[in-house]
Amino acid sequence: MDVHVPRAITEGLRLRGIDVLTAQEDDARALADPELLDRAAALGRVLFTRDVDLLVEATRRQRSNRSFTGLVYAPQFHVTVGQCVHDLELIAATAEPTDLAGRVEYLPLH
Repeated sequence: MDVHVPRAITEGLRLRGIDVLTAQEDDARALADPELLDRAAALGRVLFTRDVDLLVEATRRQRSNRSFTGLVYAPQFHVTVGQCVHDLELIAATAEPTDLAGRVEYLPLH
């Protein structure tokens, strides 16, 4: 989880048994966006964010064929906390990190 993710999303996922690591818990809260994507890759984790700057960085990497483990993005004002929890739980249950490598998934899922 990026630093911009509300605690309610993290806790909602944990209540459903989803393994979640926040940037704060990983002492990565001060990392710049490129470094945060690199850190997620080093840990073999897909990163969830509501920060458009991370979306820009992931798109930059896609265009330059630079690898990353995947990004899930939800706009802050268009996707509710409940919808984020539901959709992230679905992704966690059906996808492996390798399935999302180099991809950006947008919430809400439809």
